[in-house]
Amino acid sequence: MNVPSPYDAMLARIPVNAHTVTVLGSRTRFWEYGDPAGATTIVMVHGFRGDHHGLEPVVAQLPGYRMISPDLPGFGESEALPQGGHDIAGYGRWLADFVTGLAPTGRVVVLGHSFGSIVVAASVAGGLPADEVVLVNPIAAPALAGPRGILTRLAVFYYWAGARLPERLGFALLRNRLIVRVMSVTMAKTGDRGLRRWIHDQHDRYFSAFADRRVVLEAFTASVGADVSEFAARIRQPTLLIAAEKDDITPVAAQHRLQRLFPDATLHVIPGVGHLIHYEVPAQAADALRGFLSERNPA
Repeated sequence: MNVPSPYDAMLARIPVNAHTVTVLGSRTRFWEYGDPAGATTIVMVHGFRGDHHGLEPVVAQLPGYRMISPDLPGFGESEALPQGGHDIAGYGRWLADFVTGLAPTGRVVVLGHSFGSIVVAASVAGGLPADEVVLVNPIAAPALAGPRGILTRLAVFYYWAGARLPERLGFALLRNRLIVRVMSVTMAKTGDRGLRRWIHDQHDRYFSAFADRRVVLEAFTASVGADVSEFAARIRQPTLLIAAEKDDITPVAAQHRLQRLFPDATLHVIPGVGHLIHYEVPAQAADALRGFLSERNPA
């Protein structure tokens, strides 16, 4: 039985429409929230193995904006890219083509969470037009060097085994509910039992919706082989980094180092939360985003 979302009532007040477009030869599914004629469009890119559902708690906090939330190629309801390319360069090209095809008018903000922060950074550094950039739980340093480096190395072996085993066994391993639950329990920091139960349900429902083993292995390799710091110096747009005090993947010290690499970046650290800002404290993330945008364009 699905666990009700604590954000459902707020999300229900925001209009939503699903769309399909072809980008780089494959079909991309995306969801449009809010007023299609809104003056500000926020394009949201979710994290590794997730889909657009993961950012809906943030969407729920942002009435008044037009928000576009696609499923990354090979995840959720989006098709895999036909010629491979489920790496940072490939996803960066896909995002640039996706946004260009949307042809948004007015102010354009691009937001990425976790793995999505690397995709957004690579795409903007490569020329994706945007007025502002927002990175939530940004991957500020190589994952293997983070506070959970040993667990990351175990994950490398896990994905390698999932790709090398016979197909049926490999799929079973990659979609193993116990392993997904261990990941979920490790990342969740909230002491609210109801909220933890919902977070685990979200991971159970959406964390294994990938097209095939090739896609998930390519994307995982990209997620541990790159980080935002590689692209920061080439991002000239005003950038907001929303980091977490208890993030197991990137410590706060690395976020401060990352901030200094950008020509124009603001760092906002949320206390008492880890790598699941979008699930545990979406209202605080939304407040930081609104304040950031207001400071740069009060109108």
